[in-house]
Amino acid sequence: MTAPKLPREVDRALGALPAPIGKRLLQVRDLIFATAAAHDDVGKLTETLKWGEPAYLTDETGSGSTIRLGRLKGSDHAAILFNCKTTLVDTFRERFPDRFEYRQTRALLLPVAGKLPKQELSVCLSLALTYHLDRRGKKAR
Repeated sequence: MTAPKLPREVDRALGALPAPIGKRLLQVRDLIFATAAAHDDVGKLTETLKWGEPAYLTDETGSGSTIRLGRLKGSDHAAILFNCKTTLVDTFRERFPDRFEYRQTRALLLPVAGKLPKQELSVCLSLALTYHLDRRGKKAR
């Protein structure tokens, strides 16, 4: 599955970033949609802006936690931001301690150059897109 046409406001937000960061985040966007399409439980994603940054929500099913794309102040890395009240970034850190750079419990940072670590990143995105499903399953046991 390929990502849908870029909404104008999301295109504008990505275009406002330094070109290398915007380009890297477009690659991440493609991976978000591909990862979501691989999960029957995720449903159609809502692509919008939250805090002026592209955000991906599982409104249709409520399966996941919001994923935002942007940049952290003072960083020249692309940032994938997650709800800091979740355990997502801690889980990523446990699974891939040396693969990514992290910021507290809210961000996974990617260098703008080099090959996108698609396999590891798709695991992280999958965990975010199904976060509430995993929680519901744990509560039901």
